[in-house]
Amino acid sequence: MILRLAAAALALFASAQACAGMLVFCERGKEVTAADQDRVLRFAGAVKRELERAGEPVALISRAGLDLSRFDLLYSHAGLALKDDADGAWNVRQLYYACDESRPRIFDQGVAGFALGADAPGKGHVSLVFPGADDGALLERAARDRRVALSLLAGRYSANAYAFGTRYQNCNQWVAEILASAWGKLDGQDAPRERAQDWLRAQGYTAGPVKVPSHWLMFAGQFVPLVHVSDHPVDDIHALALHVSVPASIEAFVHRRLPQARRVELCHDRKHIVVHRGWDALGPDCSPSPGDEVIPLDA
Repeated sequence: MILRLAAAALALFASAQACAGMLVFCERGKEVTAADQDRVLRFAGAVKRELERAGEPVALISRAGLDLSRFDLLYSHAGLALKDDADGAWNVRQLYYACDESRPRIFDQGVAGFALGADAPGKGHVSLVFPGADDGALLERAARDRRVALSLLAGRYSANAYAFGTRYQNCNQWVAEILASAWGKLDGQDAPRERAQDWLRAQGYTAGPVKVPSHWLMFAGQFVPLVHVSDHPVDDIHALALHVSVPASIEAFVHRRLPQARRVELCHDRKHIVVHRGWDALGPDCSPSPGDEVIPLDA
């Protein structure tokens, strides 16, 4: 019984575990056929074209990982897409969990590898948010500054880290805090994570909440590696609502703070790639709406 509950809890907190790389880096990945790999690489090419078309050097990028539909979540993992000055390639700067070191690290990954990180290669979603020239310049500067990026990196990882605590951190929380450092112009202040979280609170940032379906699942989470509840307020635990940073929370915050920011969402299935521009969301089934660009994927 405990094992079944723990497995369910693992799925519950998969949004953060996918970003940790626990499933990708710590365990043998699923077999990917040549056809699936070709499809995902073509999808990554479409993502890179959108990054180029935007004409901005940085974007908030999010990926759908595991199936989180039972929790009304599509996207699991966020990072920052940056263009390399030397060769013009796009890489995603992100937090991942280094299994061999048992600690979180900052990792740069190509867009193709980022797209291949989805759990089901037969389908995928990527969201891009472009903040605009001025705010983008601040964010790019902070993201490229290794000292700033590392000052916001916690020493301990938790898949469901409380968004307003410093005991643990997950990948999406690192992204939220680097946004705060950049746009709040907090570089150089003491206790950088605390200052970033204070700024996020003051700006109305809302993390989650991720709704836990039952007290049994909350209990079972204690038996899942890299999942903790000790940093969460007791009232949140009793309410089965954990305030965890997820990509949807970060995108909503950016949209509210920067209404001029542009969003492009891309998805693929085995038939086509869909490119959708705007803040209304594509459906999880990757069906195009009027005005969307559709790129056929021939067998």
